[in-house]
Amino acid sequence: MKFRIDRDTLADAVGWTARSLPTRPSVPVLTGLLLQTTADELLISGFDYDTSTRATLAADVSDEGQALVSGRLLAEIVKALPAGKPVDVFHDGTKVQVTSGSSKFNLQTMPVDEYPTLPEMPTATGTVKSDEFATAVGQASAAASRDEMLPLLTGIRLELEGSKISLMATDRFRASLRDLDWHPEVSDISAQALVPARVLSDTAKALTAGSDVTIAVSAGDTGDGLIGFEGTVAGGQRRTTTRLLEGDFPRVRQLFTAQSETVAYLSTQTLVDAVKRMALVAERNTPIRLSFSQGQVLLEAGSGDEASASESIEATVDGNDISIGFNPTYLLEGLSVMTEPVVHLAFTQHTKPAAMSGVAETGAEPDGAFRYLIMPVRLQN
Repeated sequence: MKFRIDRDTLADAVGWTARSLPTRPSVPVLTGLLLQTTADELLISGFDYDTSTRATLAADVSDEGQALVSGRLLAEIVKALPAGKPVDVFHDGTKVQVTSGSSKFNLQTMPVDEYPTLPEMPTATGTVKSDEFATAVGQASAAASRDEMLPLLTGIRLELEGSKISLMATDRFRASLRDLDWHPEVSDISAQALVPARVLSDTAKALTAGSDVTIAVSAGDTGDGLIGFEGTVAGGQRRTTTRLLEGDFPRVRQLFTAQSETVAYLSTQTLVDAVKRMALVAERNTPIRLSFSQGQVLLEAGSGDEASASESIEATVDGNDISIGFNPTYLLEGLSVMTEPVVHLAFTQHTKPAAMSGVAETGAEPDGAFRYLIMPVRLQN
């Protein structure tokens, strides 16, 4: 195996595939990246039995072949090579030599025959605009759990119904629901998939260079419990497959049906800045208080015995006055994925979840494309 390739293209592809490699592999070869060359292409693959990644790049190939080398070490080496110079890679049987300019590295190879076969990409289910998909995944993942002890809640549920995709997540303390359009291969499709949020987020971000992302959900005899994503990036193509999570996901959509007694409109950025200031004095796991009245919201945090803070910001409030407490981290994570300049807050009672949506201007009705539900925290009087 011998090839020459642009340094930046190689570094980006190796870095992406190496991110999915396991830190504690069940077998040593899973720490490796498989390099394979054809007539004019380089394939870089990683696999941990749950998630597979493959980057296909254009390369100047002199000799076809394959080699398995440490993925993270290769990523660090290629990233450190001089910018603007091509990279030559040569496999002599026991080592892989990486050369760029006067820099030369030799990497020990691992046995290719012990490396598992990557799963096949399922048949394409449809396509979605890459930038819209990345935004939607980022918004939905804000409510996904980071607690690996509850693997079901670390996922994002995808519901594919006709020309609509719905993405949902919850960690029991907040929930998110994002709807967007897509182009299915079959107009009356109805399918569901529970995808690990981390994998979905990394994949969506990595595929924004191309115009579309292909989504492929397995069915029938083609390998139940697998979903694949594929798209074009600068320098080639990338694809990911991952096993689906199993279990009965909470019924997130029905949580958003409650009628509101109080509605408030605030500048998204103004509220973000104010909550960040209040969080400076909020002790761990203690809420900040938001008191909504005509024309304003009063934010308070801390206690009289320790550091405390308060701030009043302008708000348009319609309905009954309400005082409610929120975990500042959960509140900020929801606000941070709002793409509109104004946030719409809807309340029923101070003990019930509040719904947040972004709108273009004060008084506008939310379009329902993205909704974020946050549970209140009991306030100490």
